[in-house]
Amino acid sequence: MPTLVTRKRNLKHSVPARLVTRLGNAMLAALELPEAELSVLLTDDREIHELNRAHRQKDKPTDVLAFAMDENVPDPAGILGDVVISLDTADRQARARRRPLLEEVRFLLAHGVLHLIGYDHAEAEEKREMVALTRRLVRLAPLPEVPLRRPGLRRKLPKGSKKSG
Repeated sequence: MPTLVTRKRNLKHSVPARLVTRLGNAMLAALELPEAELSVLLTDDREIHELNRAHRQKDKPTDVLAFAMDENVPDPAGILGDVVISLDTADRQARARRRPLLEEVRFLLAHGVLHLIGYDHAEAEEKREMVALTRRLVRLAPLPEVPLRRPGLRRKLPKGSKKSG
């Protein structure tokens, strides 16, 4: 599939790369770019701080950065670019918004992908449009259902007995 997810080693926070890949592919399909290539880096505040300083002259960490391969019209079958997400910042934002980390990562991924295809939020009208499109893209990339564990479904072994296996 067209989304490649890379995780920096030894991150404090865990988000399955395969789920982020699935979200990225769903977003590309929703944007009618199913053959486009997207690279996603899941990293920490230290690395995104360095990137933010080097590329945006902002000396602080941020939640998401997007680096488009082509600032003009994206090639529907080409490389869109890179989205970099700080899981440290995403975790803080998720806790503040009282939602799971994966939901925050999905939101940041949608935001980054929209930047890659030319959307911005410098002006008030642009911001309104981008927020609406981000929300729409999030809805079009649903999270997988997480099965709930039901207590009591596992048979307990009596004390002193061993599992056979």
